[in-house]
Amino acid sequence: MFTRVWQLKITCIKAKAFIYFIAATMIAKSDKEILANSMYEDDPNGNSSPIQQASAVGAVEAAKVSPRWGPQHKGAQELASLYSPGKRAQELICVYTCIALMILNLGLIVKHMHWERISVAFLSALCGIITADFASGLVHWAADTWGSVDLPLIGKNFLRPFREHHLDPTSITRHDFIETNGDNFMVGIPILGYLAHYFYAKSPSEIQQHFGWIAYVFLCSIFVAMTNQIHKWSHTYWGLPRFWSTFELIIEHFTGLKPRDDDMKWAKKLT
Repeated sequence: MFTRVWQLKITCIKAKAFIYFIAATMIAKSDKEILANSMYEDDPNGNSSPIQQASAVGAVEAAKVSPRWGPQHKGAQELASLYSPGKRAQELICVYTCIALMILNLGLIVKHMHWERISVAFLSALCGIITADFASGLVHWAADTWGSVDLPLIGKNFLRPFREHHLDPTSITRHDFIETNGDNFMVGIPILGYLAHYFYAKSPSEIQQHFGWIAYVFLCSIFVAMTNQIHKWSHTYWGLPRFWSTFELIIEHFTGLKPRDDDMKWAKKLT
């Protein structure tokens, strides 16, 4: 009993120490440091630093300040130049192959779909979307945090876009569909290829028995493939697909809620 009490006390002390560490980390930055790393909405690449603006004494001095981010950054330009014809060819092959497999598997799913299995398929598909979101976040964190462009094979081909995105956050908005999605579509090829093989290798009864798993794998693959496209939309300030603006109009019509109304309320608080 005495040992358990001491173990509980030690656990509480560790938990408090961890909370204090997190709190100290969160309040460690001053207002000046936070402003120095902030981006203005009218300057998506964040070169209009509040600190730079406050310290600038004239247009000449301001012009001499080298960009912190954006297409004019020397590092961003060098990283963009590493995009090779061979990489482009790989992306083209992956995108078209993956789309063909998506269409094939969708047709096979529709062919084997039974109404009594629709609830299982829907729940499995939802789990697949959640898995794709977590997995893509995990991969992006790893690629953002570790590795080098100088690494053989994976450096220039797969880590380079992450480094370019950090130096030029809006570069992804200037990439076409192939460059944006080539690598993610590549990930879906072996999974969707196996799924297509599964349809032809198994009997109809076996397919029905594992239809939930099939729906899970299919939707997970689709959303993994579309991760970068969704990321691109999040950085796009104009020219978004009409679906979103139409969806906002429908919601406003039925609820009276204006999109981003709360954002505007806070943005108007200048003093």
